[in-house]
Amino acid sequence: MFDLSLGIMAYNEEGGIGRLLDALLKEAFVHARLKEIVVVASGCTDRTEAIVRDFMKNEPRIHLIAESQRKGKASAINHFLSTASGDICVLESADTRPEAGAIDKLVAPFAFSGVGMTGGRPIPVNPTDTFIGYAVNLMWSLHHAISLTNPKLGELIAFRNFIKKIPEDTAVDEASIEAIVTQAGYQLRYVPEAVVRNKGPENIKEFIRQRRRIAAGHKHLLKEEGYQVNTMDLLRILKTLIQWQSWKVKDIVWTLVAISLEAAARVLGNLDLHVRKQVPVVWEISTSTKTWN
Repeated sequence: MFDLSLGIMAYNEEGGIGRLLDALLKEAFVHARLKEIVVVASGCTDRTEAIVRDFMKNEPRIHLIAESQRKGKASAINHFLSTASGDICVLESADTRPEAGAIDKLVAPFAFSGVGMTGGRPIPVNPTDTFIGYAVNLMWSLHHAISLTNPKLGELIAFRNFIKKIPEDTAVDEASIEAIVTQAGYQLRYVPEAVVRNKGPENIKEFIRQRRRIAAGHKHLLKEEGYQVNTMDLLRILKTLIQWQSWKVKDIVWTLVAISLEAAARVLGNLDLHVRKQVPVVWEISTSTKTWN
């Protein structure tokens, strides 16, 4: 049975960190043991650290690493990796929530020695009756459809504890871990039954800003490491979209607008990387993604 080190990278997550820790502590395990939960709080100015310390009073498996300065998620992950002692490391975004059994399902594939990294299925809580909610759900639906045959892992991931650090200039940490794992000869495994709930932006400005940062991060990863995630392959996206697309008039119109926004975000991301010479290692938080129950 595997021992798990679970890492949560947090910046001003007082609204959700308590519910996330509650959910993780209630998880029932069959394939592993939860050895530790490490929260890396980076430059928090709210009650995130205080909430974690309250949990620590009754739960010795929870540990807090408090960074006085916010240096980016990759830097926080490297702090976690330097202390993680389990056989398997699990990373969960602080603004997400796993469904019951998700973590145990995520680690089950490691019974096969060739598997080096797994990822769960993110499902947004955004309603689909607004354009931006539709666009967010479309994005993650395509992510799911592509990952069924060509895994791209994010939001909730697990990997064998052999990685000492990831590049601190990456803006796409899960993809950088994918690159390290595959270069080491391991397989990626998508675990769609390991469901994690997340929330996308609620307005177009934040949607483009988020997608722009991700586009720049993936282009930088391709440039530096020669690694491209499967969801950046335009032909694969188009084929999947045609196969999965709803053909209702409203859905077609909203899909075309969503494609236009994604295209604009990718152009802006390329400009950030190649013209402005900027990699968004420390990014502006999309506040609307934090407000959900």
